[in-house]
Amino acid sequence: MPGRQELPSTLERSSQEAQRTWLKAHDSAVDQYGEGERAHRVAYGALKHTHEKVGDHWERKEGGRKGPSDPRSARPRQQGGRSGEGVDEQATKEHLYDVARRLDIEGRSRMSRSELLDAIRKANRSRTRASRTS
Repeated sequence: MPGRQELPSTLERSSQEAQRTWLKAHDSAVDQYGEGERAHRVAYGALKHTHEKVGDHWERKEGGRKGPSDPRSARPRQQGGRSGEGVDEQATKEHLYDVARRLDIEGRSRMSRSELLDAIRKANRSRTRASRTS
C-alpha cells in the first residue's frame, strides 16, 4: 500500500479501523488524482466522516455516527470552508464535555458549546505537537 509509508503520526497512534479508512481513501485518491496534497485531503475527508480527533489520535465518532464533521468536509473541494481540525462539530454538548474532561481542559463546566469546540481544537494541537517531539 503506497499510503502506509505516508501514514500521519496521529493515525499511527489510532485504531486499525481509523488507519484502514485513511489508507483505503488515500490509495484510491492516488489512483485517481496522483500522489500529493490532494490525496491526503481526500483521505482526511473520508476519515472525518467516521472518526474525530481526540488529543493526539483519532477515535470513532459518538455513537458510531457518520457524516461530515465540519463545513469543509460537507462541501465540494472548490467551495472551501472552515476546517474543524478533526473535531466533530456535530457532536452533542455532552459528548464535547466528555472529550474535554478526557483532555483535562480546565473550566469546561462553564464553557458554551463553541468554547468547548475551540478548547478541544487547542488541546488536540498541543497534544499532537507534544507527541511528535517525544
